[in-house]
Amino acid sequence: MCGIVGYIGPRDVQPVVVEGLRKLEYRGYDSAGIATVRDGRVFVTKSVGRLQNLEEKLREAGAPAHLGIGHTRWATHGRPSDENAHPHLDCSGRFALVHNGIIENYLSLRAELIARGHRFRSETDTEVVVHLIEELYDGDLAATMRKVASRIRGAYALVVIAADDPETLVAVRKSSPLVIGLGEGEQFVASDIPAVLAYTRRVYVLDDGEMAVVRRAGVEVFHLDGRPVAKQVLEVTWDPVAAERGGYPHFMLKEIHEQPKAIRDTLIGRIAEGRDGVELAELGWPAGFAENMDRIHIVACGTSWHAGLVGKVWIEQLARVPVDVEIASEYRYRDVLRTPRTLMVVISQSGETADTLAALRAAKEGGYRVLAITNVVGSSVAREADDVIITWAGPEIAVASTKAYTTQLVALLLLAIHLGLARGTLAADKAREMLQALDNLPQLADQVLDTAPQLAQFAERYKDAHDTFFIGRGLDYAVALEGALKLKEISYIHAEAYAAGELKHGTLALITEGVPVIALATQPHLYEKTMSNIKEVKARDAFVLGMTFVGNEDLAQVVDEVIYLPQTLPVLAPVLAVIPLQLLAYYAAVARGNDVDKPRNLAKSVTVE
Repeated sequence: MCGIVGYIGPRDVQPVVVEGLRKLEYRGYDSAGIATVRDGRVFVTKSVGRLQNLEEKLREAGAPAHLGIGHTRWATHGRPSDENAHPHLDCSGRFALVHNGIIENYLSLRAELIARGHRFRSETDTEVVVHLIEELYDGDLAATMRKVASRIRGAYALVVIAADDPETLVAVRKSSPLVIGLGEGEQFVASDIPAVLAYTRRVYVLDDGEMAVVRRAGVEVFHLDGRPVAKQVLEVTWDPVAAERGGYPHFMLKEIHEQPKAIRDTLIGRIAEGRDGVELAELGWPAGFAENMDRIHIVACGTSWHAGLVGKVWIEQLARVPVDVEIASEYRYRDVLRTPRTLMVVISQSGETADTLAALRAAKEGGYRVLAITNVVGSSVAREADDVIITWAGPEIAVASTKAYTTQLVALLLLAIHLGLARGTLAADKAREMLQALDNLPQLADQVLDTAPQLAQFAERYKDAHDTFFIGRGLDYAVALEGALKLKEISYIHAEAYAAGELKHGTLALITEGVPVIALATQPHLYEKTMSNIKEVKARDAFVLGMTFVGNEDLAQVVDEVIYLPQTLPVLAPVLAVIPLQLLAYYAAVARGNDVDKPRNLAKSVTVE
């Protein structure tokens, strides 16, 4: 994995593919490559590192070509290297292939193919597929790919070209996204829509088990058993400018500043007139489903899992339903206790997270209803869940998620209020008060952004810290976890989050003079307890940056520095409190000279297990 682009048409393929790959850089990658067909031959250029390294090599390329595929790789099998970069060739050099995903049975296939005389050049699982194409080729590339698909197991998006078929490109999808961009006399293939937006807004989104045969004149889509598929054209309405930095030095900072709008967009149409309830028309629940629900499993990974921890508190408090929050990669391998009245809620920014998708599919096979919260319309999670709440955060380019997280929180709170009203566990006046506060949240988020200069100064002072600790209680602890993750992800400073009451159970041994501690204190019923925990770390000479609401001026007497949040209901504090933590991580990464938008070893959409 990570980014795939293909093209067939009258243009020179090289700039089209490279520019498409550049639009997918947000996914994170360690190498890049391109294969083209010209004069009955396949030409491949690959390079470890950034796209500019590939472009330097491509300056030496020959005449223009009109069929080609490209790829940006995030290593899963084999270290980052030119040899392990995609595209991969067969022994004869007739076929070139790019692949996102993992071939689970590649070792047995590799042994079989080596025994039949095939010579491998890389350490990757992908290379077995192109050799399998060579082994099974019968003169019809599409028919061969159907046979190949029957032999491989795993998650994959495959795109292949052949030297002796310069008018065809074949794409196959199973559990890893692929879209086909539809043009006039030219067609495009990509792993994500931004790669094709410069050329077309009309796309096919391939579903699992579908194959596209792409030619200049048009695109045919088939099931892998050969049956034709009548695909519906998706008209993309995104503004391409939304994928540009808009004057900000980094996408991450731009996306942090887009949060007020993203929150507002996610709320639009979902608060009933007069704030008498929540309108989630996308929930097609049968009569009595909400009232009779006896358990909810929230399943997610990373930042989305942290959103789920906040959602658990909200749902249990407002709807009085027990909620378990599970890491998807653990959930799918546990013998989970469920009842016929269990609802699964899966949360995924991209809608393509492999572990979350696998958990979703397992629940569906067991007959359980699944609600998805995702930011991507048409994603696998969105299509496969029974019900979907879309978070209207817009394209998120930086690898570290910001606005997707805050809109996930908004969606979860809307869900909690909706369930509370449906179950009769939340009074109408209390719901109205929360919905009023939600309505005001975008302008409050905008005010929180004014803390940026203070956080930039703090980050500059502590950019060389080896360790940082985040503490909080209740909802503040869930937010502290996300704050620590953000700091680790992009600044590479070791950070840990602890429930503040746990400090005395061993963590205090790590608190020494000058160690920065970020302490969240936004929950009134836990405020005094948190103050006591802060005094414990101050007694060990830590430097404490506190965060609380305006009006809690007594916190300044205990900590070294305070970030004040505008007043709102304590239940909404997580949405506002995370913004300064995102800014802190951002400015720490900038101060340390890191690649903020593309942190090392991370990818935007993790589509492998």
